[in-house]
Amino acid sequence: MSAIDGYIVRTTLLAFLLILVSLTGVIWITQALRGIDLMTGQGQSILVFLGVTGLAIPLLAMIIAPIALLIAVMHTLNRLATDSEIIVMNAAGLSPGRLLRPFMYATCVVSLLVAFLSIYFAPECLRALRRWQTEIGADVLTNILRPGEFQRLGPLTIRIQGRQPGGLLVGIFIDDQRNPAERIDILADRGTVQKNERGSFLILQDGNLQRFETGKKDPALVAFNSYAFDLSQFSNVVQNVTYGPRERSIRDLISPPPDDPIFKRVPGEFRAELHDRIFAPIYPFVFILMAFAILGAPRTTRQNRNFAIAVLVVGILVLRIAGFGLSTVSTSKPLAIPAQYLLLAIVSAGSLWMILRGVIIDAPANLLGVVNNLLNRVAALRTR
Repeated sequence: MSAIDGYIVRTTLLAFLLILVSLTGVIWITQALRGIDLMTGQGQSILVFLGVTGLAIPLLAMIIAPIALLIAVMHTLNRLATDSEIIVMNAAGLSPGRLLRPFMYATCVVSLLVAFLSIYFAPECLRALRRWQTEIGADVLTNILRPGEFQRLGPLTIRIQGRQPGGLLVGIFIDDQRNPAERIDILADRGTVQKNERGSFLILQDGNLQRFETGKKDPALVAFNSYAFDLSQFSNVVQNVTYGPRERSIRDLISPPPDDPIFKRVPGEFRAELHDRIFAPIYPFVFILMAFAILGAPRTTRQNRNFAIAVLVVGILVLRIAGFGLSTVSTSKPLAIPAQYLLLAIVSAGSLWMILRGVIIDAPANLLGVVNNLLNRVAALRTR
């Protein structure tokens, strides 16, 4: 790799990492705020909250990576053009195809990252997220202990006054009538739910217990500093977790089990998900070819690049929307999959042709004249 190639690859990848981390972080925060009820409403710890929300980061990074690379390449090309480096390279005999090479090196690195995320890491994280969410949702203790409400579980009634950070429950009342021979009422200042190999327990602190036994007139009253109340029968253990197509491994998508109930119900979604994972590392190459075809031609500092940038942005939006549309349609119409492959091939071939022919995209003269006239009229109105 020459010095020029190394300079362009370093500049592109550094800009890509900065943009990827920034965009992923911003979007992750907005998504994570939706799950804040894990701590407030269900009493989960901050570690559980960060773990559940953090498992979505690989999927976000996979989606954002091609856009981040596109922005990084646009930044690098604009920097090279502003410093007239592209013109100097072209004057020194560096062809457009040769200048494209370092950008393709950087794209290969990003494409490998996207392929790893798409084929293995993102589905693995989504499966872990599904297991975690299912365990949290199936835990009756987490869902029934709501502040200010009397929750009846057959012969057992529980009420808590409120929740505090760290899963601490305050103002606990329990009315236990599960044993026909006795009735137990418990009042405690605070408590926490703890789970171990023996089951689930509500560890109560600083309270008192009243036991009303059948045949006895007076209750037995006991004050305690700590008391473990067994709630194992209300804590469900998840044995089987059902995974959707997005959470399946690539092996399950290629050859799904014939008796899989989800595959029998939506076989088109398995097919669409498989090809979406194949398309994911292809899109970075298509985006970069489009960017270089529209912005990579040498221009003088007097030539405006704004129109070319606008054309590139519109072209990327149209291509990506068309790709999403074809992926959605492919669940019911298999021909949409080869149509998407054909679309990417046509766009890539057209971009390569523009690069090799040195096509320069400029705003039409008539359009520039109209814009200039509008600007002159606006300036004239301001001076009045």
